[in-house]
Amino acid sequence: MIDLRRVQDLWRRCDVTVRDFPLALLLTVLSLLPGFQGNGTQISDLPTRPYDALAVVVVALECLPLTVRRRWPAAGLVLVSLGFALDQLLVYHTPAGTALPIALISAGAHLERHRRVIAALLSVAYLPLMFALHRLGSNETPADIALFYLALVLAWGIGAWLRSTRAAEAERRRHVAAATRAAERTRIARELHDVVTHHVTAMVVQAEAARYLTAAPDRLDATLSAVTDTGRRAIGDLRHLLDLLNPDHDTDARTPSAGDLRTLVEQTRQAGQPVEFTEEGRPAELIGSAEFVTYRVVQEALTNALKYAHGSPTAVRVQHGEKEITVEVSTDGPGSGTRSPGGSGRGLAGLRERVDALGGEFSADRQAGGGFVVRARVPAGSPS
Repeated sequence: MIDLRRVQDLWRRCDVTVRDFPLALLLTVLSLLPGFQGNGTQISDLPTRPYDALAVVVVALECLPLTVRRRWPAAGLVLVSLGFALDQLLVYHTPAGTALPIALISAGAHLERHRRVIAALLSVAYLPLMFALHRLGSNETPADIALFYLALVLAWGIGAWLRSTRAAEAERRRHVAAATRAAERTRIARELHDVVTHHVTAMVVQAEAARYLTAAPDRLDATLSAVTDTGRRAIGDLRHLLDLLNPDHDTDARTPSAGDLRTLVEQTRQAGQPVEFTEEGRPAELIGSAEFVTYRVVQEALTNALKYAHGSPTAVRVQHGEKEITVEVSTDGPGSGTRSPGGSGRGLAGLRERVDALGGEFSADRQAGGGFVVRARVPAGSPS
């Protein structure tokens, strides 16, 4: 059984001249068939001349250049126009005259350079043709001559419209591709920020704390082990992220969810941040991206707590509703002042964009007592 899709794919891969040749050949054959002879385009009212050997040459000159109508539109149009002029002057009146509007449409659509020059030259050449037909005895009126010229202009205009439409579509696709690339870069930057910043901040805080534990070997060993564990988690998360970016990666993508919050809170506690975690309600069965965004909100808030309020009591409250998830992460006081990597503000801005994309609400404000609170309302049921 013939695979039509494979045949179509092979046909699309053929050179454009190969794909245009069948039309040129079909029009040539039809024009030479006895039943079609003398039934073509006729500008003048001169009597039709019977076919002879020269008629075959004229038909071939009119039709076969259609093979290159897209590869070399100017050359194809000139040859077809020359064949059409001979057809009218020799009064064969072959159906091959149909090739002229086809060539005009193709030239209007595919000609890139010297468009105006070629259009002007062909327009000027139209006048000597009409004059020659008049000398041969044609009685066409100026209105008839102008009407036929307008028909040729219309064919060129159709091609020009197709060209502009194709250019507009190409421009739209470029814009869509650029926007897609920008969105993908933004997404990757967010993921890298969320993964790297959280783990590296924890490692820096733990390493800074280790400097003051040289007199307590047991606590120092536990702190350094925590740094090692955090580094390993960072490497694992980075590898997982890089795997997802690999187009050949066929493993199901696993993204963090609200169910991983307890693990995240425990990791933050190991970094030296006292965290009180409260979770109310049960997650809905189908909440999609809401779980992922909830996790990222809590992760970024805890990362900022480690950075700017290390050692200060931090409360994480997550409430699961039927239609939304409410998150609140608050930190009391300025913390111990332990140095940590500076922030770029990208994290909170990214969170706001994530939440807004799902139609939720996000806020991050300082508290009256000097602390900081992050709140988010994430609609559930958003598709992943």
